Amino acid sequence: MQTEIIRITDVASSRAEIKQAAAVLRAGGLVVFPTETVYGLGGNGLSATSSKKIYAAKGRPSNNPLIIHVDTPHEAEKYAFAGDLYRRLAAAFMPGPLTVVLPKRDCIPYATTGGLDTVAVRCPDHPVAHALLSECDFPVAAPSANLSGKPSPTTARHVITDLSGRVDVIIDGGESDIGLESTIIKIDRDEAGEYLTLLRPGAITVDALTCVCERVIIAPAVLEQLGEGERPLSPGMMYRHYAPTTPLVLLDGDPAHVLAYLQKEQEARSCAILCYLEEIPHLKDVHLFPVGGREDLSTQAHSLFSLLREADKAGADVMYAHLPDTNGLGLALYNRMIRAAAHTILKV
Repeated sequence: MQTEIIRITDVASSRAEIKQAAAVLRAGGLVVFPTETVYGLGGNGLSATSSKKIYAAKGRPSNNPLIIHVDTPHEAEKYAFAGDLYRRLAAAFMPGPLTVVLPKRDCIPYATTGGLDTVAVRCPDHPVAHALLSECDFPVAAPSANLSGKPSPTTARHVITDLSGRVDVIIDGGESDIGLESTIIKIDRDEAGEYLTLLRPGAITVDALTCVCERVIIAPAVLEQLGEGERPLSPGMMYRHYAPTTPLVLLDGDPAHVLAYLQKEQEARSCAILCYLEEIPHLKDVHLFPVGGREDLSTQAHSLFSLLREADKAGADVMYAHLPDTNGLGLALYNRMIRAAAHTILKV
């Protein structure tokens, strides 16, 4: 397949290119487009054939559900059964980096939902994504636009590396702002009423969600591995995900002990290090990849996937990074990094 690259810096002057990309989707093709979180690999979410093409292009297991993207939050009600709590969440966080899992309507094929009776819905906050979705009279199913298991792409360059020749069109809309995929929640109910189950943490934190719904339960798979035989209810729940080829080890311990361990390892072997800015003066300037300041979680989130890809090119024997804590945005970083490291954590 010949992949066409379309570069868009100004949506207003690129209407013809947007219409072209929408026509490709309408005809059953695959289009990669930028969002505020990461780049998405899009196909017609109402078409089982298109969804199967997405799985094939990524090499993704077909039981790993896709997210459908809509132009406005209220459009979710065409494709899912949404109640008052969804509407309050939409008012607070959409367009934006939030995905809500809802009971699906019959128009959404099981090929899109990974065989589930629920569908994950998101309304992205990105001018190119908005323009593309507004040209489509269908939802666009779109996981991250990377080969399955690899770090998610935050630039078109990452997408070209992974998917050139596998998709029809790649829209280059610049670097993603956030750098981590959307927060995913499911609306559940018990005898006490409705509550939210957090399936994948992201830029919208637990504290923010509790402003809309007091009860937010963190699914065990956010911090741990899926149980044997347990099906993923949303993207990003697999045991090993977002992973570089170089083995990644997460270091857990007092900052001084972690720094001493890294200094020792630099003497002993070739290692790539995702380090904090504060550590640079104390480490050899060999295969260092600064993620940001120790307390600057937004910069760490923005740079994580890109740096995993860059560090992987160093050809080191091992890659080291800090194990984040689980407060605020740190929960999203922790979730991505334990999967990138296949839960390999070393206490030092």
